[in-house]
Amino acid sequence: VLFILNGLERLNLDFRLAGTELCCDPNEPVPPSAIVVNLLRKYLLPEASIIVTTRPSAVRRIPGKYVGRYAEICGFSDTNLQKLYFQMRLSQPGCSGEGSTGSSSGEQENLVEMLSRNLERHNQIAAACFLPSYCWLVCTTLHFLYFTRTVPPSQTLTGIYTSFLRLNFSGEVLDSTDSTNISMMKYVAKTVGKLAYEGVMSRKTCFTEDDLQQCFEVEMKTESELNLLDVFRSDVFRFFLTPCVQLGKEHTFVFTIPAMQEYLAALYVVLGEKKTLAQRVGKELSEVIGKVSEDVAVVLSIVSKVLPLRFLPVLFNLLKIFPRYFSRLSGKDRDAIAHTMAEELFKEEDYYNDDVLDQINSSILGMEGPMRHPDEAPDDEVFELFPIFMGGILSRRNRAILQQLGCSIKNLAAFEIANAMKKTVIRNSRKGLPPSELMDYLFFLHEFQNERFTAEAIRSLRTVNLSSVKMTPLKCSVLAYVMGTTCHEVEELNLTSCNLDTSSLRILFPVLLRCKALHLQLNSLGSDACKEIRDLLLHDKCVVSNLRLANNPVGEQGAQYLAEALAGNRSLTHLSLLHTTLGDRGAEVIAQHLAKNQHLQELNLGYNSLTDTAALHVVEVAKKHATLDKVHLYFNDISEDGKRELDSLRMDRDGVRALVFLTAGTDVSDYWSNILNVVQRNLPFWDRERVRQHLVLILQDLESSRRQTANPWRKAKFLRVESEVKKMLGKLQ
Repeated sequence: VLFILNGLERLNLDFRLAGTELCCDPNEPVPPSAIVVNLLRKYLLPEASIIVTTRPSAVRRIPGKYVGRYAEICGFSDTNLQKLYFQMRLSQPGCSGEGSTGSSSGEQENLVEMLSRNLERHNQIAAACFLPSYCWLVCTTLHFLYFTRTVPPSQTLTGIYTSFLRLNFSGEVLDSTDSTNISMMKYVAKTVGKLAYEGVMSRKTCFTEDDLQQCFEVEMKTESELNLLDVFRSDVFRFFLTPCVQLGKEHTFVFTIPAMQEYLAALYVVLGEKKTLAQRVGKELSEVIGKVSEDVAVVLSIVSKVLPLRFLPVLFNLLKIFPRYFSRLSGKDRDAIAHTMAEELFKEEDYYNDDVLDQINSSILGMEGPMRHPDEAPDDEVFELFPIFMGGILSRRNRAILQQLGCSIKNLAAFEIANAMKKTVIRNSRKGLPPSELMDYLFFLHEFQNERFTAEAIRSLRTVNLSSVKMTPLKCSVLAYVMGTTCHEVEELNLTSCNLDTSSLRILFPVLLRCKALHLQLNSLGSDACKEIRDLLLHDKCVVSNLRLANNPVGEQGAQYLAEALAGNRSLTHLSLLHTTLGDRGAEVIAQHLAKNQHLQELNLGYNSLTDTAALHVVEVAKKHATLDKVHLYFNDISEDGKRELDSLRMDRDGVRALVFLTAGTDVSDYWSNILNVVQRNLPFWDRERVRQHLVLILQDLESSRRQTANPWRKAKFLRVESEVKKMLGKLQ
């Protein structure tokens, strides 16, 4: 028989004969601890084999004479085992995403190989991955961030880290012999969390022994506290902190997984280990309320000692507040009154109280840690996950898991913190954030997993600019979840150059329906994506009025789908297909379906290799259209004869304006600046040689028209436009 006794540190065994009597009869009823002690003494079932697992601090609880062999479990000492683990974990069904086939196995192997090589180069994480649980964390995070094609709305990064801690510390007490019975995770949050928080605030990731002593030992006073610290250092310390392997920093410690520093810092704050100013004021008031009467001056003098000078304007509001509560002092709990007064105080003048919840508000939007002093040397340490984790820890699911780990976050505390955050979140969202910070803001709201809070926070968000943010499936899911908490229309959604594909459009479909202006330029959206856009435009709830698809490989097939959308859509007024490789056949298809559309006002078919026939056909159809009054046809392969025919159509255009050239007969076109602005914006993305050829032709046309006119005013206009074209040519060269 083999007995496996897992977690000896949870049992308080007494090997003294006076404490535990001898027992050799398996049928004799004795307490469980007596059974274990007699098994280990080899007095009960001496033929049996026994394996005991324990934390290092409890090893000596079994006298050495009863132990035949000691072994330390070290994890993956061989990097090949790490690699095998990654390969098995990331090759599981579902890791390749939706619609994966056998053909993706090669890609999966490449990803595993890339991961292994990166770990080999990143010695610090490779050193951490000797622990199988850290390998699990790396794989789960990668799977979440990169490999899944669809992300469940309830799955969050904070949830992964919380589950990781539950995996390792569920039910663990730091020292079962200590009367406090403090959970291991609670102790870690108080000690390592403090170190992590101070590191985030001072932008540090490396910590000296002095830093550790300052955080761990400065408040240790009793023998019990010192014993707990010894147990922590022997059992848990190396799990979270490890010696730095970076050259020049050999005698410092870093967090085994960098993001764990930000998670524990967030947990430290949310658990209330860093008391807020409001709480300190509440405590002071609680102590003095029983000693004062209705003398407001006495109360003011006491509170003024607690508050900094900049709170003086707030103190005058106490004259309005205090009588309201002092009149009902008798028979009330003084702690409750103090809490209410402190809360009321900080509610009255929010402007003067930015530091009440400074640990939350200072970086709520994922800005990169605290601001550096201008004289400080720049560094590359950023802590953008800290506020995101803070929001995630407050979510109901993560609070429930942390409760199991002994880290209790009261519902009321979470509610108060959420309300304090809401003010800052809404105020900052109205300012208009840069794209990367806006994405962090959306992640924060997603991690919080509170639809009502999120809805209130983004209701005022009418313009969403995420241009140049690489929109992975995860980011698309986050955007869809956050925007899906409300039904308000979005004035503008800018997803220019965001690496979108067909699946991205599918995930974002409910959001796109509600956007009036939709910018999808520079996303490599082909015919499959155009099929999704067709379904979007034909949806009865679609409100898209301005759609920009410039610089996407739409092609002829894509044009077919867009033409079908034009025929049935009722909301679109502006459509830009600039530089979308339509060709003549694509333009012809769009022209054929244009007659069925009743709302389009502007159509851009510039830079699409259109010849005279296609261009003339489009303009002729546009002339008969009820609302279409502007068609862009510049930078196409239109001959001089075609230009003259288009010019004659322009003279008899029946309301339609064709923007083809910078000249209109012997005058400059009214839209020359529009055309040149479009060219200017797209210069980095277009074929430079072809653009140069077009600009040379435009310049020649301008010079020829200038020579034909005798009007000095017109000559001056020509010279001005020529100078702008020459500047562009200079930039290209």
